[in-house]
Amino acid sequence: MSSSPAGETRPLNILLVEDDDGDAKAVQRAFRKTTVANPIIRAVDGIEALDIMRGANGKAKPSSPYLLLVDLNMPRMNGIQLIKALRDDEILRHSVVFVLSTSKRDEDKMAAYDLNVAGYILKGTAGRDFLSLVNLMDCYRRIVELP
Repeated sequence: MSSSPAGETRPLNILLVEDDDGDAKAVQRAFRKTTVANPIIRAVDGIEALDIMRGANGKAKPSSPYLLLVDLNMPRMNGIQLIKALRDDEILRHSVVFVLSTSKRDEDKMAAYDLNVAGYILKGTAGRDFLSLVNLMDCYRRIVELP
């Protein structure tokens, strides 16, 4: 939960941008196994993620604040292209983005951090069932103040 200016709490929506059904289900399952009750919205690529965040093409726009978990290797619009589009958008530029990828390439890490991601997490490091990722997101949402 996040505090609003009036002091009330509101949910932190998590947008999971992941084309692999198995990885997406594992992340969603890990969140369900814990007490973290944040809504998880899934997009299969960067184009769908932008549509959701903008409320375009028939997609329901989630209320803010929200946090993105973005895979790098996706069809149509990959993770780096998505993050660039977010940073170029006046409304979405301050989105909190964590990269969730199998890529250990330094070039991918540097490209992500050059776009001011909050973190670069290797799927293998996050764990087979992604419970460590859920714990990180839970700590993040409890400690960090978002606009």
